Amino acid sequence: MSPVRKALFGATAAFYSTIVAAVLATSPLVRLDWQVMFFRPYKQWPELHPFLDWFVVLGQRGPTAVLIAAWLGWRSWRQRTLRPLLVMGTALLLLNVTVGAAKLGMGREGPHYANVVGSNEMFLTGDIFPSGHTANAVVTWGILAYLATTPQARRILSVTAAFFALGVGTTTAYLGTHWVSDVLLGWAAGLLILLALPWFEPLIARVEVRILTTRDHLRARMAAAREPQRRPAPRRPAPRPSPVAPSPLGDRRPAGEPAVAGRVRPGVRPTPVERRPHRASPVGRSHPGGRPSGDHPSRSVGSH
Repeated sequence: MSPVRKALFGATAAFYSTIVAAVLATSPLVRLDWQVMFFRPYKQWPELHPFLDWFVVLGQRGPTAVLIAAWLGWRSWRQRTLRPLLVMGTALLLLNVTVGAAKLGMGREGPHYANVVGSNEMFLTGDIFPSGHTANAVVTWGILAYLATTPQARRILSVTAAFFALGVGTTTAYLGTHWVSDVLLGWAAGLLILLALPWFEPLIARVEVRILTTRDHLRARMAAAREPQRRPAPRRPAPRPSPVAPSPLGDRRPAGEPAVAGRVRPGVRPTPVERRPHRASPVGRSHPGGRPSGDHPSRSVGSH
């Protein structure tokens, strides 16, 4: 908050306290309230009554809040930020808490329900001090100037907010629904809320981050839920090599390859049969049992 804004906030708070003290003390301000009430402006200029009945609606919280919220919602969509709407929500919350507490706490009766002429009508059953219409007009229309992005727009919106705030306040006094002091305190209450908004900017920024983070998480979950559930493909066992029947002699040569005695293929260990050398039997070598290996049995030559 800038020093100028702090000074304005302090001056407005002092003005607020002065109005409350003047009403509590039944000062000349209370006598002014009664004089305006007896003057009955709505009877002095009756031709203004239909228009001002419509104009005072611009100070009611319901219509103005909906109108301003629609405009700020469009700005939030264009700028991709929730700050305008969050600022408005914060201001309206402060308005309800502060002005509502003051109304209920001081319990002042309105002009149409006054009991004793010249009294301040405080701490009874009323709820008009400060003026809610006036404070609401200051806050709702003043937010537009507070959120302006250019100096020219801020000046134009400040004049617009001042026009509606002053117009709604004087209209309630014209219609006799509020004392003059109610209107003065309503202007001060609304201005205090606008001047205090910069103190709530860090909180507004944290709330915006939290809301956007939650929104992104929800979007991610919804997107995941919309995707079709894909079943994983069944795993097929790897094919096993078919066993090859071993050769009767233990030969590991491919089928159809002739065996050559004494030849060993490279990379293959020879079988016992292949390792055994081939020897030709000598002629005449005796067989086991003493028989010669010739064609005829051995016999003595010439013996018969």
